[in-house]
Formats: sequence, structure tokens, C-alpha cells
Amino acid sequence: MAIDYNPLLPEHHRDPYPFYRALRAEHPVYFHELLQMWILTRHADVTAVLRDPRFSSDRSKIRIAALRLPPVRDELREIAAALERTMLFADPPAHTRLRTLVSKAFTPRVIESYRGRIQEIVDALLERAEATRRLEVMRDLAYPLPLTVIAEILGVPPDQQPAFKRWSDDLAVLLDPFVPAPVFERAQESAREMHAYLCSVFAERRRRPRHDLVSRLVLAEEAGDLLSESELFAICALVLGGGHETTTNLIGNGVLTLLRHPQERRRLQSDPALIETAVNEFLRYESPVQFTGRTATTDCELDGKRIAAGDFVVLGLGAANRDPAAFADPERLDIGRRENRHLAFGVGIHSCLGGRLACIEAGIAIATLLRRFPELRLAVDEPQWYPTIVSRGVTTLPVCF
Repeated sequence: MAIDYNPLLPEHHRDPYPFYRALRAEHPVYFHELLQMWILTRHADVTAVLRDPRFSSDRSKIRIAALRLPPVRDELREIAAALERTMLFADPPAHTRLRTLVSKAFTPRVIESYRGRIQEIVDALLERAEATRRLEVMRDLAYPLPLTVIAEILGVPPDQQPAFKRWSDDLAVLLDPFVPAPVFERAQESAREMHAYLCSVFAERRRRPRHDLVSRLVLAEEAGDLLSESELFAICALVLGGGHETTTNLIGNGVLTLLRHPQERRRLQSDPALIETAVNEFLRYESPVQFTGRTATTDCELDGKRIAAGDFVVLGLGAANRDPAAFADPERLDIGRRENRHLAFGVGIHSCLGGRLACIEAGIAIATLLRRFPELRLAVDEPQWYPTIVSRGVTTLPVCF
């Protein structure tokens, strides 16, 4: 039976899960004739491909013209090449080298040390809302919190943080397919500005290191191996984008999900110790990243289907996270869910290094919001979702209390 699956439809942006269910039930390993790519929706299949070295993250291997970015301006070729060689798009051994070096500057101990500062930022942001008795969750909490945290971790001064958000937002859209020409041009300009600024910071940190991530990256070394200027830039761009956009959507999606499930909200308010499992359930139930992709490097077979070398495979993280074969009653929100092998941060060698930081930020933000404003409720009937495919988040989330 054929399925007319179109992730670009507005109804897919509003609620993609009925489409995922149909694909998973009828064609779990589905070849989209128009897009010329495979789409996987089962947890087991997505996990297997994420762990399989026969599937590459290298974007240069993508053959589908619509998924390849347009040619960049001549003066930006080196910058573009650096961004395409970052950990997100690298395979071993290049990925192994980069991850080993970056992990030294991104240890669990360092991440945990930011808990107190995260709480300070959240308290300050919510104090401003208390006077007006209204709050726009995205603008007033979900955007500024992770941006401030990741900027401070990188060592970006407050006066540069608005520019960093603009640069990161402009570059983040490149993860979606079918990038319009004006959007691509804006991303190129932001890449140029960010590169110029960061290179001056790298030089300054080499002369005078500080207690920030950039200094740790500049000094990170493994067997005499240091990161190059291009690698430092690409990693900082990745950390900035991954460190604030995904967390922003996690906070927004988590708050909206709780407001739509008042029984689970009351459950969390009566038992705040559930916040850690609650955040993992938000990641499963409304994944901030819905898709990732890989290119097959050799012929292989999935569910009796032959995937040829060079074929592009779309991995439905959001679909896998609601697979009944992996989760009991997956369409039900359960903030106390213990068996939760969600794939929101990926799995395997490319699993998100900043996932723990995102969970800490979201946990503190949501727990504090519910504690300070226990009667929180939506101020609109239906929030608007961003018309994006890879990321899932709302544009605004006004609430009152």
C-alpha cells in the first residue's frame, strides 16, 4: 500500500505523530520516491543505523542535490569546509580525534559545576515576569537561559550574546533541507562574522587563558595533538547552536506538554523529585530534534529492503521515540517513566556531548517555573510550531498565572 508522506505540510508541523504511526505500521523502512531517500521510523532500525559504521555522517557523501547546500562565496570556502568537517558530520578516525579532544574540555564535572549559575539565571528571569503576571515562555525563559549559559561557558561577554544568537539562528536553518536563497545568503554572512570574531578570541585566549570552554579547547591536547583554528571555529559554532537551540525547544516543548497534561503537571508539582525522569519523558514525547541522516557506504539490507551504497537514510528520532515496540503505551505522557531509551540525543559515537547540560537547564527551568507559578496556564488556544522539519519547537508560548 502506497503512502503519500509529505513532511513539508503544515499539518505535519502541527502534529507529525499520526504520520509517523502510519509509516511505522505500513512502511517502517520506506523509500520516498519524490525525495529519493529512505525514511526509518522504528526504534530498533534507527538505533541500529546510528551504531552502524557502514552509515556515514559525512555530508560530502550526500548525492541528493536538494540536500546539498548551494556553492558558497569564494572567500567563505575555508569556513564552509570547516563547518562540514565538524564532529556532527565526521566519521572515524577524524571524529574520534575531535571527540577525544573536545571531551577533555566538556567533562561531567564541568557541566555539573554550572547548576548554581543556571538557578541564578532562571530566578532572575522569572522575577521579571512576577511583576506583570504574564510570561512568554519562549522569549522570557527558554531563549535567554540556554543562550546565556552557553555564552558564559564559551566565555562570550554579555554585549556579544545578541550577535551570537543571531549567528547561531542563521546557521541552524542549514540543517533543514531545501534552504531558500535569501536564508542561505544570511547564513553565509553570519558565518563570516562569527569566524572573524572567534578567531580574535582564540588568539587572545592563547595569550591569556581563562576559566571558559574556549580556553579549554585552545589548550586541549591528546598525544601532542592540538585543534586547528578551523576546527576550533567549527566546534564553537556547533557548541553554540547545539547548546542553545535544542535546549530552548526542550524547555518550550516541556512546558507546553505539561500544560496540555494537567494531571501530570500536578503529579510533578506534588513530587518535584520526578523532574529528572520528567525531562527525559519530554525528550521522548516531543523531541526537539525530529530527524537526523546518514549515507550508506556499502550495500546492505534492512527489513528485507536493499539499501544501496550512496543512498541517503533519514532516521526518524521523533517517530522512534513513540515506537510501541520500545516503549509501553508510547502515546501517553508518563513523567515517572523509568524504562526510557529515548533517542533525542542520538546514540553511539555521535550522541550529543551537551545532552546532560540541556537536561540540567530544562529541569531547573521547569521545576522553578512550576514552583513559583503553580497556577500556570496557557494564554492561547493553540501555539504556533516552527515550519521546520529537523527541529521541533513553538514560536511563542504565552502563559498567565
